Amino acid sequence: MYKVFVADELAPEGIAALKEYAEIEIDFSPGLTVDEAIPHVKNADAIIVRSATKLKGQLLDAAARCKVIGRAGIGVDNIDLDVSTERGIVVLNTPDANATTTAELAIAHMFSLSRKLPEADLSVRSGKWQRNEFVGAEVSGKTVGIVGFGTIGRLLAERCLGLKMKVVAFDPFVTQQTFAEHGVETKDLDGLVAVSDYITLHCPVTDGTRGLFSRERLLAMKAGSRIINCARGGLIDEQALCDVVNSGHLAGAALDVFEQEPPIDSPLFAVPNIQFTPHLGASTEEAQTAVGVEISHQIAAFLIDGKIINSVNVPSVDPDKLSQLNPYMELATKLGKVLCQMVEGPLSSVEIGVFGEASKFDSHPIASASMVGLLCRHHAVPVNQINALHLARRQGINVTKVSSADSKDYLSLVRITAQSSEQTVILEGAIFDGSRPRLVKINGYEIESPLEGHLLITKHADEPGVVGKIGEALGKEDINISRMQVGVAEDTQLAIAILDISGSLSSAALENISKIGAVEKVLQVLL
Repeated sequence: MYKVFVADELAPEGIAALKEYAEIEIDFSPGLTVDEAIPHVKNADAIIVRSATKLKGQLLDAAARCKVIGRAGIGVDNIDLDVSTERGIVVLNTPDANATTTAELAIAHMFSLSRKLPEADLSVRSGKWQRNEFVGAEVSGKTVGIVGFGTIGRLLAERCLGLKMKVVAFDPFVTQQTFAEHGVETKDLDGLVAVSDYITLHCPVTDGTRGLFSRERLLAMKAGSRIINCARGGLIDEQALCDVVNSGHLAGAALDVFEQEPPIDSPLFAVPNIQFTPHLGASTEEAQTAVGVEISHQIAAFLIDGKIINSVNVPSVDPDKLSQLNPYMELATKLGKVLCQMVEGPLSSVEIGVFGEASKFDSHPIASASMVGLLCRHHAVPVNQINALHLARRQGINVTKVSSADSKDYLSLVRITAQSSEQTVILEGAIFDGSRPRLVKINGYEIESPLEGHLLITKHADEPGVVGKIGEALGKEDINISRMQVGVAEDTQLAIAILDISGSLSSAALENISKIGAVEKVLQVLL
């Protein structure tokens, strides 16, 4: 049974979606203080939040059992991603569920600014009829600049094109082909600012985007243009916005988000041409339902089936592809476990190679699985698919990936090359019969062995009688051999033997085997 702590308000349909799973126990306790929430997070396998609960500091530290955090919405700045990743906690969001709603709000603000609707409404309510005071502007034929071309930005572009607007966009992470497919012209940020009649923001707040629209950039906008922020507070310098709108350089601005929420005694409120909404980007009945239902099913899919959907701190894997990837991930983990017991000295670099048919898959999950095996014996924190590469980087290990459709001897092959200050070890593995992971090569020595149980690996002179002496030594320890393979490499007088044995060997037994004259090295591997 998995316990899911729902820390913020969630649509009834979202709670109902969780109830569909017999494996899940729901703790629906929204609106708690940090101190009140700590006992709940301590016992939770999963936590669902909106934007109110801040999963940071002592609250996140208390979530010792937590495997996954679900953000019912897009922005995750209320979650400490670095700590979550280091702890091996998957963070999921729902990037598409409220995208339409947010794009429509940006359009609503664009029309409202253009036609001065808030001011006109107040005028009529006060008994006035000032038609000449509220002459507006058409959006048709104008240029709108979209900063951030993710799901919301693309939906907004479609709607603006339908309004006969010219659309330009800026997003350094989107290809030219994607812009072209959406009928959008792309410019750098300065170029977009220079030509846009409306600028609407749809990017996250990061160290690189905080204060993106500074005083200088606001002043660089076209005279009489307007800016809209329905993304995250902090993208616009609020004091600078006050000054630039008050100066008359900008015709107006619309803010749904703020540096501090709620904004208390903000100087923005004194500026007549700035209009506000209280973070309504996702506030439609349809969006509230959609984010609740989607995050509930995503949490259940992860807890019950291990499927990662819409993760922000680890690549998501399509559920259909996951079942095809699983054998290679298992193979990579087991190769990593063997390597971690073979390599002497601290690791400096690891290369993960994926060859043959397996190269058609994203190699990231296979690389992560390799590092799980390599690191799992050396870390106090549990190492898993989510934090393995992060922990490797923090440890100073340079992890690289290579892939190729070419594989000479096997349909698919995984090769891991681990380098330390003292040695380089190369293991290769393949999948037999669709699901059985096998070790097929050690440092160029061809050998085939199941990756399970207790293995004894020896490097010895390639001469008669050596393996017999090793077997005799094992017999004295009451250890049976269930399988044995010997591999040789070209141009050497050495061989490698790998034996599946019935139990673990003591240090003394290993030392006795190492004293056999022709044995150069002996190693026990536990899987």
